[in-house]
Order: sequence, then C-alpha cells, then structure tokens
Amino acid sequence: MKIEALHRLFLKCHSACTDTRKIEKDVMFFALKGAHFNGNVYAKKAIELGAKYALVDDPEYNTSSKTILVDNVLETLQKLATFHRQYLKTTIVALTGSNGKTTTKELIHSVLSQKYKTTATIGNLNNHIGVPLTLLSMTHTTEIGIVEMGANHQQEIAFLCAIAQPDYGYITNFGKAHLEGFKGVDGVIKGKSEMYDYLIANEKIIFVNATDSIQVTKTKKANTFTFGSLNEQVAISFIDANPFVSCRFNEYVIQSQLIGKYNFNNIAAAIAIGSYFKVNAKSIKQAIENYTPNNNRSQLLNKGSNKIILDAYNANPSSMEAALTNFEIQPGYKIAILGDMFELGKSAKKEHQHIVDLALSLNIDEVVFIGDNFYQTEINSLQAKQYKTLEDFKLAFVFSEINNAIILIKGSRGMALERILQ
Repeated sequence: MKIEALHRLFLKCHSACTDTRKIEKDVMFFALKGAHFNGNVYAKKAIELGAKYALVDDPEYNTSSKTILVDNVLETLQKLATFHRQYLKTTIVALTGSNGKTTTKELIHSVLSQKYKTTATIGNLNNHIGVPLTLLSMTHTTEIGIVEMGANHQQEIAFLCAIAQPDYGYITNFGKAHLEGFKGVDGVIKGKSEMYDYLIANEKIIFVNATDSIQVTKTKKANTFTFGSLNEQVAISFIDANPFVSCRFNEYVIQSQLIGKYNFNNIAAAIAIGSYFKVNAKSIKQAIENYTPNNNRSQLLNKGSNKIILDAYNANPSSMEAALTNFEIQPGYKIAILGDMFELGKSAKKEHQHIVDLALSLNIDEVVFIGDNFYQTEINSLQAKQYKTLEDFKLAFVFSEINNAIILIKGSRGMALERILQ
C-alpha cells in the first residue's frame, strides 16, 4: 500500500499506537519487532481491543480485513510520520542536547501553549520510534509541534531531522553523555550538531544561547535568533538559585520552581523561543512560574524535617558535576547519594573517579556512592561510603537518625535511585 493511501486510512483513526496495553478505540496499531518481541503476534489482540487497523510485516498475521501487510512496519511508521508532517504543514520546533532536553521541552511547551495550540513529545519518547509517534499525534489544530530528539550515536539526529523536517532547532548543550556510542566528547559535539547541519542546509532558524561558545561557533553561517547577554536579541539575566532559579526578563522577575543554576539556561531558552513567537512577557512569566518538575527531575521533596532533591531520572558526568556544584551552595547539613553513570564506555573508570574526587572536594557533609562503577573508585575519606548495589546500601544505611538535612539523590535511569525514597 502506498503511503498516500495509508495516510487516508490513518486520518480515519484516533491516533497511532505500538503497545496493546495502551490501545484506545479506533487507533492504528503498528506491530513493531524488537530483539525480544514480535509485535505481529499482538495484531489480532489489538483489533479485538478496538484498533481500527493493525499494520503487520509477517504474512502469517495478515488474517483480517483490518490488518494491513507492509514490507517493514518500523519504516512504514517513519515514512507515514513524515508524510503526515508534510500534510499538516505544522511549524516544528526541534531540540536535542546532552542535558536538559526534556525539561527545556516542557518549559517551551508551557510557554508556547499560552498563545498557540501546541503538541509536544510525551515524556522522553525522543528516538526513531518516539519522534514518528509524536508527529502522528499532531492534528490539523496543532499550530506548533515541539519535537525532542535523543541520540547515542552518530547519524541518529540527522535521521530524526529527516523524519521531522524541523523549521526551528535548539541544542541545549554539549556534554559528557553517551560517550560510549559517540566515542568521546568530540563525537558528542559532532553528533548533536547534525541538527545544525540540517537546519543550515535547509535555511531554517536556529535558537542560540550566546553564552555557549560551541553554539556560537557552530552557527556562524546560520540564520540565528540569539539570547543571553544584554547585547543579544533577547536579554535574560540570572538572579539566584537558592534553591529555586529566578531570573530577570524585561521588567519582570521570574521565580521558577526549578532547582539548580544549571536550569537557568533551560528557562532562558523557553523565554527566548516564546519571545520569538510573540508570546507576551507577562504570559511567559506565568508559564515559567507555573511549571512544576516531575518524573524524578530536579524535584524538591519535603520529608519531615529533611529536604530531598530528587534528580534520579538520569545522569552523566556533565549533569552530575552541575548537580553537585549547585548542591554545595545549599544551606544545611548536606548528604549526596550518587548512583552509577551509564553508557560511558572506556571513559567510565576515569569519569566516575572524577565525580568522586569532585564530590569529596566540595562542602558536602556526607557522600554515598552506589553501583559497580563507583564501587571500583578510590576513596580516601571518612565522609564517604561505597556500596556495590542498592540492596547493599539499604542493608547498611539508616536514615532514621537524620534530621534537618538536605539530601541529593542522583544517578542514571538504570539505577532507579528513586527507590531510596521508600
């Protein structure tokens, strides 16, 4: 079936779905295959649960008038998403970066929603499956689509840009993330800059944080909209981060609910992009101040007399360093509980040791390191403890005697350190 004909069928559907556990009536089900599952097996169940159509790529499961046989379900999903994006002609703002992507995306969404009908990536569905699903979630009422793009190797961002065909783009930063796949920091810069390559080649507009020298250098030949210092198109100045970030924009002081100075650039980007799209300053202030972080990202929780900074959604050397330096300036008795950082490849030993050395050099009263990588580091301090697993930590560490402390919890997603809250 040609994409044009498939798209006509899709327009009769409620949405796209790849998981029978999330089936809603009249969706189009895409039977994806993975290393440990075959979505074709679930096509019949999807239809029984209410799917209008189910796409399969195995003739054995093409058993109904509601099943559609294609050569490759994943490739069809991606091609349909691009066709739908072209059909709608919706303005697309794309963003990527090593740290802060999802928070920045949520802030941009909050700001632009003050004036426009917007659709944004849900959670962190930012890969070769998530980006197409985001595009297919947009309708003729969507005025601006905000598409988050993640990557852990070269050519991935280029591929996602080819699918989404963004009109605007922003890269939050270039840090020590996914070093194993990108083969080092230079590889990270090259890989993330594939968004710049697409936008420059297609004469689109790039939002640039003028305080980031890499962003400035990489976009010299681009159409840019800059923000940061007083000399840029949008001036935004940092005020404080104790514990929440506040900043000044036009005549307004904006008091966010985000912890850590590292979130200032995320807020500034949302302000700048809102300004570009003519959202008034008062509405921008309201959108930023009303945004509340969730999903274990920079959340401030009160537990009795203790305060907990829960930042356990993910971690890499850059974000870990930023979290620790911000944590040091917080008042009170400070305890940092840090979990392993994943996908660092050959750099893992060096980067974990760097974080250990940094944490012990800062004004932090106690530091706990959890995970196999941290367990192998050298620690010469009475203020620090090492545990190979979270289970070992649970057995040995007792919080019942701690009062009036502030506790940082941060680690990679695979560590699931939010379990410590229990």
